Amino acid sequence: MSPTPTPAAQENTEENWLRLDTQICFSLHAASRAFNGVYRVILKELGLTYPQYLVLLVLWEHGELPVKKLGEHLRLDSGTLSPLLKRLESAGLVRRERSSRDERSVEIRLTEEGSALRGRALRVPRRIVSATGFDLDEIRDLREQLDQLTSALDAAALEEEPEHG
Repeated sequence: MSPTPTPAAQENTEENWLRLDTQICFSLHAASRAFNGVYRVILKELGLTYPQYLVLLVLWEHGELPVKKLGEHLRLDSGTLSPLLKRLESAGLVRRERSSRDERSVEIRLTEEGSALRGRALRVPRRIVSATGFDLDEIRDLREQLDQLTSALDAAALEEEPEHG
C-alpha cells in the first residue's frame, strides 16, 4: 500500500495546477479586494476613494507632477488617471494646469485643502496596519517580497511580448 501524499505533495501534481485555491494571482486578487474594503471604510471619513488616496499620497510625497509622471508612480495610464484627477479637482483637492514649459503636458498640484488633508490622513496607515494583524516587520517583509514579485513579473511580461519588427 502506498502512503497518502501530503497536502504539499498533492498541490504540486499537475492536475491541481488549475485549482483556484492554488493560484497566487487569485490570492493577491482576494487580498487586494479585502484591502479595498477596509480602505473604503477608513477613507470614507476623508471623503476619498482608494485610487484618490493613492494620487494624494504621491502628491504629498513628491509635490507638483506632470500627469505622465504621476501615472508612472501609480502604474496607471492617462485614460484611467484623467477622470480620477477631474474628480479630485472638483472636490477642490488638486489643480490641473497646462505646463508653461510644454503645453502638451498637464501639471497636477495640491490645493491648500489637498495639502491640509494630509494631516487627517496620517491616521490611515496605523488603522491599516492594525487591520492586517501583522507587525511592522512582517509588513515590511511582505512589501519587499511583493516588490520583488512585481519586478520579476514585469521582466517576464517583457520577455513574453512578441517582437515587433
